[in-house]
Amino acid sequence: MKSTARVVVIGGGIAGCSTLYHLTKEGWSDVVLVERNELTSGTTWHSAAQVTNFGMNQTMVGLKTHSINLYRELAANTEYPVGYHYGDGGIRLANTEAQMDGYRHFVSQAQGMGVEFEVIDAEECARRHPLISTDNLVGGLWDPHDGDIDPAQLCQALAFHARKAGAEVYRNTPVTGLTQHKDDSWTVHTEHGDIDCEIVVNACGYRVNEVGAMMGVEHPVASMEHQYFLTEDIPAIKEAGHRMPLLRCPISDYYSRQEKNGLLVGFYEQDCKTWGMDGIDPNFVNALCPDDLDRVMDVLEGAFARMPALQETGIRAIVNGPITYTIDGAPLVGPIPGKRNAFCIIGLRAGLGEGGGHGWMLAQQIVHGEACYDTWCIDPRRFTGHANVELTALKAIEDYQNEFRFHFPHEHRPAGRFAKTTPLTPILQAEGAEFTPVNGWERADYFKPSPDFTETHGYRFTEVFDVVAAEVKSLQSGVGITEVNGFNRFEISGDGAQDWLDTMFCGNVTRKAGRIGLGYMLNHHGLIKAEATIANLPDGRIWYGSAAASEFHDMDWLTAHAPEGITVKSLTNDMTIIVIAGPKSRDVLSKAARGDWSAAAFPWLSVRKASIGIAPAVVMSVSFSGELAYEIHVPNASLFAAWTALRAAGADHGMTLFGARAVESMRLEKGYRHWKADLITEFDPFESDLSRFVKMEKANFIGKEALQKRLDAPSGKTFATLKVASDIAPAQPGASIRANGKIIGTVTSADWGHRVNENLAMGFLDEGHSAVTIDILGTAVAAEVVSPARYDPKMELPRS
Repeated sequence: MKSTARVVVIGGGIAGCSTLYHLTKEGWSDVVLVERNELTSGTTWHSAAQVTNFGMNQTMVGLKTHSINLYRELAANTEYPVGYHYGDGGIRLANTEAQMDGYRHFVSQAQGMGVEFEVIDAEECARRHPLISTDNLVGGLWDPHDGDIDPAQLCQALAFHARKAGAEVYRNTPVTGLTQHKDDSWTVHTEHGDIDCEIVVNACGYRVNEVGAMMGVEHPVASMEHQYFLTEDIPAIKEAGHRMPLLRCPISDYYSRQEKNGLLVGFYEQDCKTWGMDGIDPNFVNALCPDDLDRVMDVLEGAFARMPALQETGIRAIVNGPITYTIDGAPLVGPIPGKRNAFCIIGLRAGLGEGGGHGWMLAQQIVHGEACYDTWCIDPRRFTGHANVELTALKAIEDYQNEFRFHFPHEHRPAGRFAKTTPLTPILQAEGAEFTPVNGWERADYFKPSPDFTETHGYRFTEVFDVVAAEVKSLQSGVGITEVNGFNRFEISGDGAQDWLDTMFCGNVTRKAGRIGLGYMLNHHGLIKAEATIANLPDGRIWYGSAAASEFHDMDWLTAHAPEGITVKSLTNDMTIIVIAGPKSRDVLSKAARGDWSAAAFPWLSVRKASIGIAPAVVMSVSFSGELAYEIHVPNASLFAAWTALRAAGADHGMTLFGARAVESMRLEKGYRHWKADLITEFDPFESDLSRFVKMEKANFIGKEALQKRLDAPSGKTFATLKVASDIAPAQPGASIRANGKIIGTVTSADWGHRVNENLAMGFLDEGHSAVTIDILGTAVAAEVVSPARYDPKMELPRS
């Protein structure tokens, strides 16, 4: 066994084998995979191994497309062929028009990635799958690429080709420990000796946290027992003359695919079970859980009703094995938070179907620092301190029970909620707040007009439309107040901190005491990495502020580049922001806090310390709403006192409450961006229409050389705001933008602008277009490119 390697991948299932294979494809041959038993001896061997192109966003569609193309290539390779039933086709059923709206959106989203789906009615579903009934069926989504693959052959083929390229695979080699050294390299200790390496990858399936514990981390991954059975031969399948399409049924919580001349039928029962929460037997290898068909009888009845042929056939075999889930159902692929040179590819509940793409993404990140897609939707750092195994188990149960029921826009399911709260959470709840989780924090989304108010979730405008309109109107004419919890906040200190920050941002960073500036950091490819505000407090402290979800992401980036003597300390969980906004907000602030708050004494983009009533605070004159507004940063221990003082000061001014949904509407009217929606690593700041924040004349900043090369060979893409000719529905992120019927771009954000009374969307598209269409609910809706600041374009209100 080798004693040194560039990368050691731990785990020999689809995740590890795909990573190893793709590392060699990226040109790294000094790579090793170690497996405690035989390849595929964990979850992989008993996988139902369905390979669909369906994904909830464009990145996931792209990963699955890569998997399909790779698997077709491997299957055709006569040197080590793989059994792959490609192109059987698959149907996702629907029994409501709201689900069909979702499918229409997914068609447009996939077309932007070059993938064709088809929305079909109930009769066509039955024509393509003659075993199903059309009772209680509206229609479905057809995936022509759907199929299934032999999991063992696939992994062995990936390992075979990786070995040919120079990689090595050590089976029956359990890892016993991990040691990280001062230079951030690792030693992987195994029963057969040590391997020193630069980089380690955790690809350990349901044993992920056994290896995680060796490096002092707990990954938010939990396992669920999952059952399927194989039927005896079904005459109608023999007689069909073609392979049966795959079926996924959100109505009855089951799926099926052809297996020989029978069916493989799998269940997502409501009475489901977690697995391995209290540890896993070391001898659980190529093993299964005890059969428990009684637990799935309710689901089985639904499957019988949808597919009557099941009532007339026998069961040949039953499989009950563990599969892994994360908090949001998507895997964790990328850097391990807080660790250097450590990556993971875990939580792959649909591992065989998308594992080829996940290994591709991870190999690119390891070798090049970034992947060709923005990978935030699978980034392990999208969850932060609240993400423990207990919370993951609750969300895993909920996801399992809703396996084929996708989330509607603004739908937030109840399991594991209120993981992060502040002293104001019960106050806002009593005021009628409907909450939305933001990185685990419960943030007020809107305020219900009556206790029994509920939203009917869907892809069209809902009952909340008028509620948000009223919140915006009250704020615009008077003053509104809200809590913004979870906002990412770091305190940066040390000699030369300002000089160092100047190298991190592609534009100028304000150095003036008492002033605030907005800037952008790039990666080494010259692409957008992060957006942040730098606030220079009058006492010399520097505050770095960014999106709530970016806490671990930004900390890793800053500390990886901080020179000796520079300290980056997180205050994210210690403080919360109260925002007051509207033309009367200065009057409220002046009544709640001593001092001169006039425009002359405290102009826009200023920061100072103050007392709000008796509560210590840092006040910033900044606005995400486009109105005169103030961010009041308060220690959580004093938050209730500050809120009480501001509410009392606002009583004479008719102060009202507003939520995150109102903020979303207002920021679109201003053309303000949302990190990881409108700001992603696939575009540079010039393509993102942020040239005013770039100073190429600066001596140096991260990504400058690469950005110059991109400037010399522009892509022809640009970021734009669009006015949409629809009062029925907003556009949705991922929807295709077209000109003359050809796809020229993709929507990144969209909502109704209540102050300008316009349906607005943002997105990236080819330059040179002004009149376009956007796919909404399966229809091409007219849209026009407009100036980004639809409201107060001269920025007079925040300065007033």
